[in-house]
Amino acid sequence: MALNLLLLHTLLILLSLSITSSLPSPVTVHQDSPPYLWPLPAEFTSGDETLSVDPSLSLTVAGHGGGSPIVRAAFERYMGMIFKHAYNRASSSFLARIRFLTMVEYDITSLKIIVHSASEELQLGVDESYTLMVSKKNERSIVGAATIEAKTVYGALRGLETFSQLCAFDYLTKSVQIYKAPWFIQDKPRFKYRGLLIDTSRHFLPIDVIKQIIESMSYAKLNVLHWHIVDEQSFPFETPTYPNLWKGAYSRWERFTVEDASEIVRFAKMRGINVMAELDVPGHAESWGTGYPDLWPSPSCREPLDVTKNFTFDVISGILSDMRKIFPFEFFHLGGDEVNTDCWKNTTHVKEWLHGRNFTSKDAYKYFVLRAQQIAISKNWTPVNWEETFSSFGKDLDPRTVVQNWLVSDICQKAVARGFRCIFSNQGYWYLDHLDVPWDEVYNTEPLKGIHDPSQQKLVIGGEVCMWGETADTSVVLQTIWPRAAAAAERMWSTREAVSKGNITLTALPRLHYFRCLLNNRGVPAAPVGNWYARRPPSGPGSCYAQ
Repeated sequence: MALNLLLLHTLLILLSLSITSSLPSPVTVHQDSPPYLWPLPAEFTSGDETLSVDPSLSLTVAGHGGGSPIVRAAFERYMGMIFKHAYNRASSSFLARIRFLTMVEYDITSLKIIVHSASEELQLGVDESYTLMVSKKNERSIVGAATIEAKTVYGALRGLETFSQLCAFDYLTKSVQIYKAPWFIQDKPRFKYRGLLIDTSRHFLPIDVIKQIIESMSYAKLNVLHWHIVDEQSFPFETPTYPNLWKGAYSRWERFTVEDASEIVRFAKMRGINVMAELDVPGHAESWGTGYPDLWPSPSCREPLDVTKNFTFDVISGILSDMRKIFPFEFFHLGGDEVNTDCWKNTTHVKEWLHGRNFTSKDAYKYFVLRAQQIAISKNWTPVNWEETFSSFGKDLDPRTVVQNWLVSDICQKAVARGFRCIFSNQGYWYLDHLDVPWDEVYNTEPLKGIHDPSQQKLVIGGEVCMWGETADTSVVLQTIWPRAAAAAERMWSTREAVSKGNITLTALPRLHYFRCLLNNRGVPAAPVGNWYARRPPSGPGSCYAQ
């Protein structure tokens, strides 16, 4: 009885669809308006047709990697987003029967994904390019479907995100439609490293929140989660080799097990996102001594870590050995920033050690950083360090070092001139905890500013927005990240020409409003774009698309 009622109800709805499909769309799309895609694809053409998408859209795969579990899982995720207003996809055979009975025809009934490589290895520079074609089958076209073609599964993921943004639910016809078809998109990222930093030391972030952040990153095509796991305030990470370290956690409930971290890495990989862990040494490490007080130079000098003891470096090596089993990404961040060595000079045994080696405290800082680098390199990691290490003793850094800018605007210029790779994260614009920086300043910040030599430009591998956690916990972290992180994401993905021309109030702002609303519709509490102070709620009533 219930099935018959459902059948009758669905028949009535679909009959109304066939009648109302000839009505004009409630969405007016002008031919000269920007496509509502974020980030903007490298190359694209579009038309003036509106195509309907079958709610039981089928997946066809081809190529060596088309059948990858990563592709199939992503397809199901995106179908849930695209058809959240439509019928349950689990009843696809039932829908097919209804479609047959009502003779309702859809323009797009299948999505074909072609992936040429079977490799699922995710490392820096993996090919994320893709081609997306969407057209109606007619005498001029034999496609009659949507097709994504990519060299790797990760390119296919980026293509699926773009396809999902082309699909819009029409509330009048209660169907999913694609406007301005046919579409032909050829896309690839401008930078290979497009990161977001999260900080789980200043405030603990539960696993589900970290997963929400990772999921939202994939919508903007970001591809590296920089996980600043521990700092002076807390050490929430399980380290089997030195099990007392996580006594430095805020509480016994605010911790990450080895299994937790492995799950975060797995979850991120399924979305084409690498996880780069950070262990910030020798400063920012007071919490280590809660479990192992010998790491402190003295009870009154709790950081930097004790440079004189082999035990300090044994602990670093043990942590890195444990982490290497969890984090496969080729980069490991060793921090090295904001190191105040005054208390080294005022601690008797450290002062004697310095004197015995004829070291200044700056020499000891260099000694510590270089020794930590060699530990990371011995575990087949490429070291990443904050810019102070380069500014203080750049000529002595391992040549494989990646310098991360944050403090001085021209550090990347200087680093690449010396042959180092660089990650751009200028705090004046790309530190998301700076709540007074508006979206347009984030958007207009150019990682290659002042770098004109093409060979040096290639050494800027990308950029990163940083969500430091001093004033952001679970209650506000997503609102603080979004939508401003999206402004940087487009700068890092789209061509420099595309993001640098025209009036961004016309070329970018309408699309950013749309993307912010897309985030909201997907359950991400992105704050209003036009806030004069980030993460605040709207000042009054209004549309999501205008605030």
